[in-house]
Amino acid sequence: MKNRGGGWLDTRLKQRVEQYLASSSKQYVDLAEMALDLQKQYRVEYGRRNKTAFRIQVEKVYDAVKEDMDLNDLENKHLAKRARSSCNDTGDGSSAEDSSDTDERVLGNTPNSSVTSLYRKGPPAASSPARRTNPSPNEQTVVSAGGWFIDKGRGPTTKPVFIDLCKEESAERETSRGVSQLEPEMCQKKSKKRAKSSAESAESRTMNKKAKSKSPELQYPSLKFEDVGGNEEVLTEVCKLLVHMRHPEVYQHLGMVPPRGFLLHGPPGCGKTLLAQAVAGELQIPMLKVSAPELVSGVSGESEQKLRELFDLAVTSSPCILFIDEIDAITPKREVASKDMERRIVAQLLTCMDDLNSPTVTSQVLVIGATNRPDSLDPALRRAGRFDREICLGIPDEGARLRILKTLCRKLTLPEDFGYQQLARLTPGYVGADLMALCREAAMAAVNRVLLETRPPPQSLPQNSAEDPSGSTEQTEVGKDEQQQGELWQLLNLLKNTETLSEQELAGLSILMSDFQDALARVQPSAKREGFATVPGVTWENVGALQNIREELTMAILAPVRSPEQFRALGLSAPSGVLLAGPPGCGKTLLAKAVANESGLNFISVKGPELLNMYVGESERAVRQVFQRGQNSAPCVIFFDEIDALCPRRSGHESGASVRVVNQLLTEMDGLETRKQVFIMAATNRPDIIDPAILRPGRLDKTLYVGLPCAADRHAILLTVTKGGTKPQLEQDVHLEEIAFDERCNSFSGADLTALVREASVNALKAFMKSQHCAQTHPSGCSAGIKVSKQNFEDAFKTIRPSVSKRDQLMYEQVRESLSR
Repeated sequence: MKNRGGGWLDTRLKQRVEQYLASSSKQYVDLAEMALDLQKQYRVEYGRRNKTAFRIQVEKVYDAVKEDMDLNDLENKHLAKRARSSCNDTGDGSSAEDSSDTDERVLGNTPNSSVTSLYRKGPPAASSPARRTNPSPNEQTVVSAGGWFIDKGRGPTTKPVFIDLCKEESAERETSRGVSQLEPEMCQKKSKKRAKSSAESAESRTMNKKAKSKSPELQYPSLKFEDVGGNEEVLTEVCKLLVHMRHPEVYQHLGMVPPRGFLLHGPPGCGKTLLAQAVAGELQIPMLKVSAPELVSGVSGESEQKLRELFDLAVTSSPCILFIDEIDAITPKREVASKDMERRIVAQLLTCMDDLNSPTVTSQVLVIGATNRPDSLDPALRRAGRFDREICLGIPDEGARLRILKTLCRKLTLPEDFGYQQLARLTPGYVGADLMALCREAAMAAVNRVLLETRPPPQSLPQNSAEDPSGSTEQTEVGKDEQQQGELWQLLNLLKNTETLSEQELAGLSILMSDFQDALARVQPSAKREGFATVPGVTWENVGALQNIREELTMAILAPVRSPEQFRALGLSAPSGVLLAGPPGCGKTLLAKAVANESGLNFISVKGPELLNMYVGESERAVRQVFQRGQNSAPCVIFFDEIDALCPRRSGHESGASVRVVNQLLTEMDGLETRKQVFIMAATNRPDIIDPAILRPGRLDKTLYVGLPCAADRHAILLTVTKGGTKPQLEQDVHLEEIAFDERCNSFSGADLTALVREASVNALKAFMKSQHCAQTHPSGCSAGIKVSKQNFEDAFKTIRPSVSKRDQLMYEQVRESLSR
C-alpha cells in the first residue's frame, strides 16, 4: 500500500505491527525492540534482512499505524458527540445547527478536516420512515440530515457505514453547503485510487513470482535439415544417434541402452544451436531448450532442484530433446571449481544423466549440450554413457561456405548469374553467423544504392560556405561538403517520407556482387577476432619469380587437398610440413599467404614469440590451443613465422620453459594423435639454430630454400611490384630490365627491390612538389602528371643498400649447400 507521505508500505508488515501493538501491554513502545521481536518471530521472511534497514522500515509502518489510530479515535469522539446532540434535538433543528456550527469551528483547523466533514450535520429532514426504525442493541445509531451513520461496533479500525436515505435535495441546500460537500467525494476517490494501486501492486508481485518460478516450456521448432548448409557429414553422424528416438524397440531387442546424448562444440557462430533446433524440427519432436546460467540460483540447493525438475519434465514429455546451451557455465572442472555450489551442480547433472541410463527408464530422451570451450568441461561429463559422442562443428572450408551461402540466399533477390563460387572464395575464415551478417550488410548496401539512385535529390541544400572563384582549393572543399550534405539530406528526406515505395522503385532492387564486396570491407569474421588470420588478397600474381618453390608447395599442400583419392591410393595419408628458410625479405611469408589463398584453406598465422608466456604451463597450453583450432577448422594451414624463436636447439643440461615448448610442439606435430588435413608451414632466417627434431620426416620434413633472386627473378619482381610499369607510371627512359641487371642490384632481395621502387617514387613526388607550376596551371587532376624518371632511380640507388651483407650471404650459401645434400 502507499503511504500518505508518498512512500510504499508493506501491507503484511503493517498488519503484524498492529498485532504486536494490540498484544503488547506496554504504554511506551521501543521501536528497536519491536523490530528485533518481529525478526525473531517471522524469521523466514525478515531473518536475513539488515537490522538497521528493517528498523527504519518498521518506524515508517509504525508512524502510519499511529496516524490511523489517532484518526479513528477522533472519529469515535465525534460520533459520540453527534449522538448526544441528536438525543437533545427539540425538533426545530436549532440546537443541532448550533452544535454543527460549533463542530465546524472546532474542527475546521484540524489536518483531518476533509475526513471529519463527512460527519457534518446539515438541515434536519422533516420526517423519514427510517427514523422509526429500531436499531439492534449492539448497534449505535446516529441520525444525520442526509442519512444514517451506523457503527456496528467493530473496533477502532473500522469506519462507519453511511446509508444514504435522501434521494433528492433542494438546490438551496446544495448551494448552502458549497465546496465543503466536495471534500468527501475527493476522499472517496483517493481511497479508491489507493485500493486500485494496492491491487495492481499485489497482482504485479504475483506475476513476478510466477515468472520467477516459471519452468522451461516445450518448443516445437520449424527448422529442417535443409536450413543447415555445409554440414552433411555432421548431419549423417547425428542421424545415427537418433535411431532410438523413433525405434526404441531396436535397442530393447538387442538388450543395449541407447545413446543418451552428445556434445556439440566449435567456435562461436558455427551453428550449434541451429543444428539442435533442426534435429527437433526434422523429427517433429518437442525440445526443452534451456540456457545453463538459468539453472544457477543464489539459494543453496535450489540449482540442484532445478536440474532434477528439468530432467523430470523431459522424462514425462518423452519423446523429447533436452538442449542445454553454453553448458560450460555450470560444468567446470571440479578440481579447479571456486565454489562448492559448482561442484554440487556438476555432481547433480552427472546423476541425472546416469538415471536416464538405468534399465528401468525407457523414456526416449536425448540430451544435447553445446559449448565453445570443451576443454573446460569436467572430464566425468565427457565419458561414455553421458555425452557418448563429441561432434565438432569447425570453421567451414570453401565447399561448405558455398553450400551455406546458397542456403542463406534462397529467399534473397539476386541476379541469375550470381557468382556463389567467387563469393565463397573471398570469405576464408567466415562461419555461418558471419556469412549471415555479410548477407544482411549486402542487403543494406543494395537498399542504400537503389533508393539513392531512384529518389531525386532535394531542391535546396544549406550552404555553409560561400564559393570563392579565386581559390581552387576552397572550391574543391565546398564541392565535397555539398556532396556529403546532399547525400545526408537525401537520406533524411527518405526517412521522413512515409509513403510506400512503388512497384517501379522496387523493381530494380536486387543484391549485386558489388554490394557483397562492399560488405566484405565492413564485416569482420569472428575467426579473425579469435586469433585466426584471414588471408588477404595475395595470389600467385603478387609473387614474382620463385617458380621452383611454387611447384614444391603445390605438391606438398595443394595437391593433397584437391586430389585426396590419389594420395590415399599411394598410402600418403599424413600431411607433410614445409620449412621455408632463407635470408630476410625474400618472400617466405608472402609464399605462405599465396598458398593458403590459392588452395582456399583456412589459414592460422602464428608469430613464434607470441606463444611464449612467463607463467609455467601457459606456453604449452597455447601450443595445444593452436593445433586444436587447426583440427576444428580442417583443412587448415598453420603457419609459424620466425619458428627459431619457438624451437631453439636443445642441449643436454637445459630444462627451462623453452625446452617444454619444444617438447609440446614435437608432440602436437607427430604424437599419438594424428593430425588430419592440418598442414604446417614455417619460416625462418636462422635454420641453423632450430632443434633438429623439428626437421625430421613426418614433421617439417621438406625444407625449401628461398634465396636471393637472380637477375631474371629481379626483373619479374620489379614487374610485379610496379604492376607492369603502370603503378607508379614510368618515363620512357626507364627500363626495368636494365635496373634488374644492374650490378648494384646483385645482392638485393625482394624487399630491397620494393624499397627501391618506393624511394624512386618519393623522389619523383619531391621534384613534383617543388614545382609550383602545377598548382597554377593544373588546378585539378595534377596528380596524373607524376611520373618516375631514370634519374629518380639513380638517386634511389644512392640511399638503398642491400639488407644482406656479404658475410651473411656466405653463411646462407653454406645453408643452401647443406640442404641440397
